[in-house]
Amino acid sequence: MSDVLVVGGGPAGLTAALFTAKNGLETTVFDADGTWMHKAHLFNYPGIGSVDGSVFLEILRNQVDTFDVDRHQGETVEAVDRGEGGTTVRTDDGEYEAPYVVLATGADRSLAESLGCRFTDDEVVDVDVTMETSVENVYATGAMVRAEEWQAVISAGDGAAAALNVLTKARGDNFHDFDTPADAENVYASLVDAG
Repeated sequence: MSDVLVVGGGPAGLTAALFTAKNGLETTVFDADGTWMHKAHLFNYPGIGSVDGSVFLEILRNQVDTFDVDRHQGETVEAVDRGEGGTTVRTDDGEYEAPYVVLATGADRSLAESLGCRFTDDEVVDVDVTMETSVENVYATGAMVRAEEWQAVISAGDGAAAALNVLTKARGDNFHDFDTPADAENVYASLVDAG
């Protein structure tokens, strides 16, 4: 069983998965590959001068794969339900359960609505600063929670905020994802040893 299920494979979902997996939580991503990034070209993402949206997604996917995210490419989520042991994600291939779920489905808010998440007067999913919805341990990110601020960098930040709160709850103490050059050397060494 995963610790975290992420529904959506755009910048928000992949960033959430990167943060949680990198910091030791078993993470599964369902990526139907319907993101708007395939229609985008990024000139405004910090640290990146210019990149095609599809190329950017491949970079993100490769990065999360490096941290052993269980990525279900092309597997569509049909429903998300609350249960006694956590939240269950149902796809055309099976059922998956985890204590934490991050919804990152762009402007498609139907899963949040079916879960009973509260919405704002602007008809977006109501979240707090940590991206948690009114349903405990369910997070919403990106265009789901913003009426018109649909930018890759904003979505990635939402995914990071959700992931940091999941990590804080899972570990029982405030968690900060701050790496040093020594961390990079250790990660690189472990990747070389594994490969």
